[in-house]
Amino acid sequence: MILEEKYTLSNGVEIPKLGLGTWFIRDKDVTQAVVDAAKIGYRHIDTAQAYRNERGVGEGIRACGVKREDLFVTTKLAAEAKSYKRAVSAIDNSLRTMGLDHIDLMIIHSPQPWSKFGEEERYFEGNREAWRGLEEAYTAGKLRAIGLSNFQGPDIDNILASCSVKPMVNQILAHISNTPRELIQYTQDKGILVEAYSPIAHGELLKNQEVSGIAEKYGVSIPQLCIRYTLQLGLLPLPKTANPAHMKENADVEFVISDADMDILKNVDPIEDYGSASVMPVYGGKLNLRSILSIAFRSISGSGRD
Repeated sequence: MILEEKYTLSNGVEIPKLGLGTWFIRDKDVTQAVVDAAKIGYRHIDTAQAYRNERGVGEGIRACGVKREDLFVTTKLAAEAKSYKRAVSAIDNSLRTMGLDHIDLMIIHSPQPWSKFGEEERYFEGNREAWRGLEEAYTAGKLRAIGLSNFQGPDIDNILASCSVKPMVNQILAHISNTPRELIQYTQDKGILVEAYSPIAHGELLKNQEVSGIAEKYGVSIPQLCIRYTLQLGLLPLPKTANPAHMKENADVEFVISDADMDILKNVDPIEDYGSASVMPVYGGKLNLRSILSIAFRSISGSGRD
């Protein structure tokens, strides 16, 4: 089963090949999501300071009945923490909030603050300072692995040029219809594992007839096809759901997509509109009242598929 398979990071730490994403799941709901996922067999949980649900994730880790050493917990340093001092404070705050004595993986959520995402300034100095904070926590044993998220080639090079500990992962948006192949290859060539968030494109791929046809060919759902696609690219998918039935389905991906069908999927037309998520900074938009209300609505349900 995929839930029992692992990648090995560059520092020798093993990380489960499939994780549970918790973006948009409210703090009061995420505890049960973690417990349900653990019962199904998930051992990799992904959260972030920006998700505002670290407390609930930590509670779920303690309540799920699985030994802490058998779980892999990831969180993300806030994109706005672009100084050593802010990074150190934020790292310690995550540990306190989650109630954990260590975090398995902590990554810089974005090379740019969300309000500046997509702009020209790359915050090279700020990212080096934030990375120094992560390195210090890693050396102290607070973090078992450290990495990046949403970093492009120049951002990765900036860290590699000055670091004493190399990044172990880069978590990026990657799914059928949006496969940044050059960035993936570049990152992998540096010995950095690529994680794929939103592998189902916030559910937008559920509407794609071409993808639906290929899924039917294999007798699987569109989410299963999407997750398998990223796995066959050597990526680590992080589908988000609070629905136990979806968790089970997402982990049932033991089929193999043919090379011919992989080529077709690599060239599916790009998605131009992610619905309510289109205005999120990770897609090049800016937060506004409409987006905040959309996020709040989705957080209440927590049952969407990413």
